[in-house]
Amino acid sequence: MSAPEPAVAADISLVRRGTEYYDAMLAELPDDDLDGPSLLPGWDRRHVVAHVGFNARALARLVRWGRTGVETPMYPSTQARSAEIDEGATLSPAELRDLHLVESAELDAAWRDLPADRWDFPVRTAQGRTVPVSITPWMRVREVWLHAVDLGTGGRFEDFPPELVDRLLVDITSWWARAGEGADVTLAPTDRAVPAPAVAGPVTITGPAAQLARWAAGRGGDGVTTSTGEPVVAPRWL
Repeated sequence: MSAPEPAVAADISLVRRGTEYYDAMLAELPDDDLDGPSLLPGWDRRHVVAHVGFNARALARLVRWGRTGVETPMYPSTQARSAEIDEGATLSPAELRDLHLVESAELDAAWRDLPADRWDFPVRTAQGRTVPVSITPWMRVREVWLHAVDLGTGGRFEDFPPELVDRLLVDITSWWARAGEGADVTLAPTDRAVPAPAVAGPVTITGPAAQLARWAAGRGGDGVTTSTGEPVVAPRWL
């Protein structure tokens, strides 16, 4: 099959790097520790691992939709998605680890086999947005890198490639702008310039770009300060 556009190929490369990073964090977890809490409220580590595995399967459905033209949603419903994750969380440790490995490989193969003229085919995300198939690698980038941190085994936003951190800041603030969120805040990185945020409000959140991304993604406010001197909860994202 023909190669995708350079920007899409770059996203697929980021997925592969993120998958390796996620794999390393998951490998740090003894089987018994899968039962422990993740950094996501309400989910133990089992739920995170199940979600990451099933997310790859769901994105592969979108790629299949793009390849065949036959509508294949990510999930039948929000309820079905939640039930799938809950059921997956009951798998044995070996089955959970295999779920991630197998589904990640299947998704990578689906991208590899997609004809070049199908990357622009419109599909629908679980949130109901119509997007081209070419956005699916970026969707997976977010999953593997962020949930590597959520496992709570040492993953850090500071380990993320700079181009990923910068794009996360743009992606998150753009989402806020579309959703009517974040109108009160402005993000101000101290370590480098990034593209102008999609929202700009009176409260300035300052810190290194990686820590700003961590705060904006709802993973805590360590390393950032506010112009008011008071902690600020990040607006909702995704």
